This record gives sequence, structure tokens and C-alpha cells, in this order.
Amino acid sequence: MSISLDIDSMSPRQIVAELDKYIVGQDKAKKSVAIALRNRVRRKRLPAELQDEVAPKNIIMIGPTGVGKTEIARRISKLSGAPFIKVEATKFTEVGYVGRDVESMVRDLMHVAVNMVRQELQEEVREQAQNRAEESLLDLLLPGSKTEQANPKAAGTGMPGLVSGSAGPSGPGFLGIDLGQLQAAIMGQKTASSSETNQSGDAKPAEELKPDPVQLEADAKARERMRAKLRQGVLDDREVEIQVSSQNPASIEVFSGSGIEGFDFNLGNLQGLLGGNKKKRKRLKVGAARDVLIAEEMAKLVDSDQAGEIARERAQQMGIIFIDEIDKIASRGNKGGGPDVSREGVQRDILPIVEGCQVNTKYGLVDTRHILFIAAGAFHMSKPSDLIPELQGRFPIRVELESLGEADFFRILTQPANAITVQYQELLKTEGVELVFEEPALRLLASIAAEVNQKTENIGARRLSTIMELLLEEVSFHASEMQGQKVTVSEAYVRERLDTVVKDQDLSRYIL
Repeated sequence: MSISLDIDSMSPRQIVAELDKYIVGQDKAKKSVAIALRNRVRRKRLPAELQDEVAPKNIIMIGPTGVGKTEIARRISKLSGAPFIKVEATKFTEVGYVGRDVESMVRDLMHVAVNMVRQELQEEVREQAQNRAEESLLDLLLPGSKTEQANPKAAGTGMPGLVSGSAGPSGPGFLGIDLGQLQAAIMGQKTASSSETNQSGDAKPAEELKPDPVQLEADAKARERMRAKLRQGVLDDREVEIQVSSQNPASIEVFSGSGIEGFDFNLGNLQGLLGGNKKKRKRLKVGAARDVLIAEEMAKLVDSDQAGEIARERAQQMGIIFIDEIDKIASRGNKGGGPDVSREGVQRDILPIVEGCQVNTKYGLVDTRHILFIAAGAFHMSKPSDLIPELQGRFPIRVELESLGEADFFRILTQPANAITVQYQELLKTEGVELVFEEPALRLLASIAAEVNQKTENIGARRLSTIMELLLEEVSFHASEMQGQKVTVSEAYVRERLDTVVKDQDLSRYIL
């Protein structure tokens, strides 16, 4: 579980220090995003009339693949706890073409924001939901024990109050119906005004229908004993039958440039009108049933309208949209028409979103003026100036990320908290195999990664993944048969596994 940080109290220097735990190098980019994050905090402290005037400083990251562009955006989203989505510019088409509408990125952001807020609100009511789930389980384990405690007046019928308004248990209720007789009828009991006929045909006085205090006390004690066992986990393996909601129906996503995608047509609405979305009975062990019931109770306790309002405000004020591959929609200086027309059309459609407009979602209108946009691209076949001027002006901060060298690769292998070497060590530890990397071996791996990137395509830090997978292929394959063994990755081991591949230029082009 990720640790929640108070981004409002963090200085840009502290934000960079936090990013350093996961991302090697790229100090310029880290500094730029740290300032952008801090400016959002500063804006919230301004007077209300001035807050609206301060626009976010959108960023374009320029650099080859695998140097950390996406990772920087993903990490700042986790730091800030802000709604974050990553989209690829190549997935969108301009209005009039079949494909994704650019406004769908805002709807996707709202979907993420709603899920975040709903989870937070559910955590706030978890204790209440746990209590409700516990009572439901006790009702299943001890049928009829809760009713008498919750509503002693209804003990004789075993039903929790159909009585409403000022009418008593046997008085006239809604539309003049005698609720007492209705309760008895539902329970399969025969009623004769305020008495019940016994087997001999004699009328049984109403006083005899009163619950037995001794029995109620015994039931209460039994329920508390069962509650103690339930909390201790003694009953976790016992099976119970519960009613669970059916799975949420799938939505139909319509890809069209005409805006019909915005209708967000959901089969759930139609299913509800036709009597669908019913509960189904399911047999589960008590431990699993508790989790299901807690989840359902939390969902019931959260106000969907409130979650939508909070999420909309958070998306508008703190949302982050990362637009990757933006260089692929640049015109590349070709004015001859063809596919460039579509590229420029996508840019023109993105422009109002970045400038600030209102996008219709099922949670209401979302204002994009204060959403932070971070664009990224390699720009190896085009340059930022190939974007339309209006779009360039909406990304005032441009940061060039540097290609990774041998020293960077060594730091990537050793420094980050989630280093790839640590990942492999933990994976093999699950099989009982201890994996140890010697420093000379790691330096050689860094050297090989830099060399292959130079001779073939430069894919940045992703090269380490391909190299590590080939290096540890045999160990990973036989790990389940090597329980209790220790594997040391030495410099000699690296040369034995990789030297032949690195020297063979044709082979390295396809394998590494």
C-alpha cells in the first residue's frame, strides 16, 4: 500500500527528493513538475476572485522512450493524490472521423475521480458497514434472534415492524388495512381480531402472545456468544447462504466523432426498468461472506450524488491528464495534405480542452481550465514547433529529458525503492530461492544495456528489462525445483549468459 503524503506541506525540493526514490536522473523535469505541483497549492491559498485567474502551467516533456516521462507523471499523481489518467494522442481522431472523441479524456478523468472519492467515503463508513455485516451474519447463524431485541413489540410475529404512522400493531394503517392481521397472514398465522384459536378451538387470550422475557434473555445471550465466536474467527469455515447483488452490467462505449459517446449509455438503466439488477443467492464461507457483506454495506452507505460532486470538484481543481505520443500528431512540416490533415484536426480538437472549456459528463459539466496537462513525446521525427502555434502556447514549460547512459543504468539497478533487481529477488524468494547480485555484475549489466541501446534502437531503461529477463531465464525456469538454494549473479555469470548475444549484432537486434 502506498503511503499518503501531505503534498500541501511539501516544498518543491521535498517533492523532488520523493521522486528521486523511484526515478534516476532527469533533474530538470523533476524540478519543473515540482514547481507545477507547488503552484497548485499556492493557487488554493489565493483569494477566491484571484484563484480563477491563475491558469496551470502545462508541461511538454521531450525525450526518447524509456527515460522516465510517464513514470514522472505517474509518481506526481500518487504524491498529490490527484485524479490522473494517461492517454495516447494517437487514439484520438478529429470530429467527423470514426475514433475516440478528445472529450473522452475528461470523462475518463471523472471516472477515475469518482472511484477515488467513492473509495475514500467507503473507508469512512467501514466501521459502520462492519457492524451491519456482523448483524446480518448473526441473523443467518441464529435465525430470528435479532428481531426480538430490535423490536420486542413485534416478537410474537417475528417481523420487524410493518407498522407505520400512529397505527398500532393491530390498528388500521395505510388505506385502512389492519397491519396486525397483515403481519399474521404473512407469517402464516390465523388471526381472529385480537386472539388466536388453539387446537381445541378455544380462544387464546392476547396476553399469552406476549414474548417470554426469559426466552428473550436466553436468545440475547446466545447471540452474544455467537458474536464472540464470529469475531474470533471460529466460524470462518462455516457456510452460509447470502443474497448478493448481481454484477454491474456492461456499458456500451460508442466511438464516434459526432459526440454520441457522451451519452454514456448503460445497460443498467434499461435493466432496472425491465425488473433486472436483482439479488441472487450464493453460498459462501463466513469469512468470505463477511467481506462481501461489508462491501455491499459500504456501497449502500455512500451517497452517490455526494461522491459525484466531490469528484467533479477534485477533477476540476486537481486533475492531471498525461497526453503521451503527442509528437505523433505533429504535422512534421509537411503541408501536402494526406494524414497530416487528421493530425492537425486532433490538435485543433485538443486545443479547447487545454485552453479551458466545459465538457458534459454523466456527473455534470466539468470545467477543464484548471486541469494540469502534461504532454510527452520523443520528437525524433518532428519537433515541438511542428505543433499548431495555438497548442504550443498552451504548454509554456518545455523540458528536455536526457538519454540514459551507463552510470544511469547502474543507479537504476541499485538505487530506486522498486529497482528491477529487488523485484527479481522478491519473485524468486517466493520459490525459496535466494538471489544475490554482485556489484561488478551490475556494472557489467549497465554497460551492456548502454552498448545495446547505442548499437540498436534506444529504448532507454526498458532495455534493462529485456536484458534481465534473458540473464535470469534459466533460474526463473528451474526456480520451483531449486528451493533452499542460493544463486549468485557474478560478472562471470553475466558474461556467460550475455556475451554471445551482445557480440552478434543481428541477434541482439531482435533479442535485446
